[in-house]
Amino acid sequence: MSDHLAPPAPPTLGEALKYWLKLGFISFGGPAGQIAMMHQELVEKRRWISEQRFLHALNFCMLLPGPEAIQLAIYIAWLMHGIRGAIMAGVLFFLPAFALLSLLAGVYLSYGDLPLMAGIFYGIKPAVVAVVLFAAWRIGSKTIKNGLLLAIGALAFVGIFFFNIDFPWIVLAAGTLGAIGGKFAPAKFKGGGGHGASHKQYGPALIDDDTPPPAHAAFSWGKTLVTTGIFAIIWGSVMAVIGGQQILADMGAFFTEAAFLTIGGAYAVLPYVYQAAVEHHGWLTGAQMIDGLALGETTPGPLIMVVTWVGYIGGVTKQVFADPLAAGLAGAAVATFFTFLPSFLFIIAGGPVVEASRGELKFTAPLTAISAAVVGVIMNLAVFFAWHTFWPAATYAVPFGGSFEWLPVLVAAASFVALWKYQADVMKVIGACALIGLVYTLIV
Repeated sequence: MSDHLAPPAPPTLGEALKYWLKLGFISFGGPAGQIAMMHQELVEKRRWISEQRFLHALNFCMLLPGPEAIQLAIYIAWLMHGIRGAIMAGVLFFLPAFALLSLLAGVYLSYGDLPLMAGIFYGIKPAVVAVVLFAAWRIGSKTIKNGLLLAIGALAFVGIFFFNIDFPWIVLAAGTLGAIGGKFAPAKFKGGGGHGASHKQYGPALIDDDTPPPAHAAFSWGKTLVTTGIFAIIWGSVMAVIGGQQILADMGAFFTEAAFLTIGGAYAVLPYVYQAAVEHHGWLTGAQMIDGLALGETTPGPLIMVVTWVGYIGGVTKQVFADPLAAGLAGAAVATFFTFLPSFLFIIAGGPVVEASRGELKFTAPLTAISAAVVGVIMNLAVFFAWHTFWPAATYAVPFGGSFEWLPVLVAAASFVALWKYQADVMKVIGACALIGLVYTLIV
């Protein structure tokens, strides 16, 4: 594309709704896959936002507690359509997964083992490996522009994979390196490739590198305090409504706390959720939690949607209502609501600060370094998925224990080639892999 092309027409709220709803149904592959999908659609195809603005928003979301992919969707929709857009994008991002996981939890409790589902998951898991690996390649090719940023990404991978360093420490280290590097080697830490860099590939965007923030994105302390106060009232009001049911109140308090501790993504907080939900509260068993995690990995939406599963089974187990369906849906709704409410607060209250800092190297240099580190973290996630997919019985004590699964390797390799070389649709790849897994399981 060339610079003389005109930016696209602003999408109506209805047009945006159709896209966010579609994303909610196809957002497989965890945060890396979801971010890659949004980049391909919003930056490359629709040109609703430039690559530089996209990465600036992504880097901010990486710093926040909570699921970064849904927060990125909320941020972009907030820029385009204000608070209405933010709520619409955020809710539609997790709504299909909420409905699907609630349905699967009900079927799981009613009918127990689901061999057909196991076969489908057997095929989907290697596809997820390919999706995450492809996302690392795509985002890395856009983010890592020089050897220094490549070194930061490599160090992040080594730190988290070999030394099990927690993600928040990696973010802090990368941000510190970026702050120092922005002062002594500023050219190495200019994010997005400079003004108009994405024009050469995609053409001018609706929200371009130099597009001023809309009026609703202007920063003021008064607006920030009012926004925070409104969210506090919403939180308190819902807690008051469910306060008569102690189990639901406990869930509301716990998942609010968990939402503020999910720095580093779902895998960073899942051990905490497991410990509290299984060992402390007894909402579900360890085996049920692991089954829910497998479902969460292979359904659309962020992986942290496993909280819907935890809430549903916890509501039924603790009999918050006499009717199991009502009890399960109540638990699922409470767990989901209190997990995601803070994400809306972080973007609507914090977004104006991020927009005000755009273009100032002292703010953007740390974010550029963090973005490079995140590529290393995504590579770690791809390796983690591959390890547990190709050696299902492996443990940290015996990393290559049990049988080696050759079919998932072939499926993952074919899926990556389809995504990388042939630019196949992610949903079609996942569907084909699910069919392969189902047929293989039925035959064997």
